[in-house]
Amino acid sequence: MESGNNTVGQVGSARDPAFLRAARPILERFASYFRPEVRGFERLPQRGPFLVVGNHSGGQMPPDLPVLLTAWWRERGEDEPVYALFHSFFLGLPGLGPMMGRAGAVEAGPAEAEAILRLGGILIDYPGGDYEVFRPWRERNRIEFGDRTGVIRLALRTRVPVVPAVSIGAHETVIVLARGERLAKRLGLDRMFRIKVMPLVLGPPFGVVPGGIPTWPLPAKITVELCEPIDWSSRYGPEAAEDEAVVRDCYKELTNTM
Repeated sequence: MESGNNTVGQVGSARDPAFLRAARPILERFASYFRPEVRGFERLPQRGPFLVVGNHSGGQMPPDLPVLLTAWWRERGEDEPVYALFHSFFLGLPGLGPMMGRAGAVEAGPAEAEAILRLGGILIDYPGGDYEVFRPWRERNRIEFGDRTGVIRLALRTRVPVVPAVSIGAHETVIVLARGERLAKRLGLDRMFRIKVMPLVLGPPFGVVPGGIPTWPLPAKITVELCEPIDWSSRYGPEAAEDEAVVRDCYKELTNTM
């Protein structure tokens, strides 16, 4: 991969730095609503490959990724090959999906993620996904990946450093009353769309609504801390990705650090 290239092989080939430069002022304005503060860029490796693993917060319109990315582009430029994993449901939406692809969105899957890292890219992953982003209000300050260990196996298999990106404040922009896991299962959302929650949220202007209806985010301050990289490659080989005990230990180390 050439330095500054906007593609990593075939995966992520839609990423367009020129598009990012044009879209950045819009995202900057959105992020500024949350008085963002992103710290710890000096701790990042100088170049990829590496994984950035964050806690996901904010309900229907999670602001944590825009806050992180706009600060990243200011610090390190739009040409750096940074990608983020997204649920296939969003990437399949007409109009929105292609636009997200140009911004570096890639469908969440082990093959796609591994291809980006093996070719020197930087990958942002929120492994908690819908389970974490719709955690109830009383759990807003917890790290809840829901025992999803795919990101651990990915890091072990590719032997890349993991940078924990810990954010606080984003889950105070919306009040999640319930995840609605049983309702999602009853409706068959998991079978049809790989969606495991059907949440109930409280926010302006509609009051209490299902999670599929956007609410206006409350004006909370969002702070993101980029922590020291965790490098398991000094302790384990790629075969450790299949060792349940090792995977579980690494999962605990990551979540306890965050």
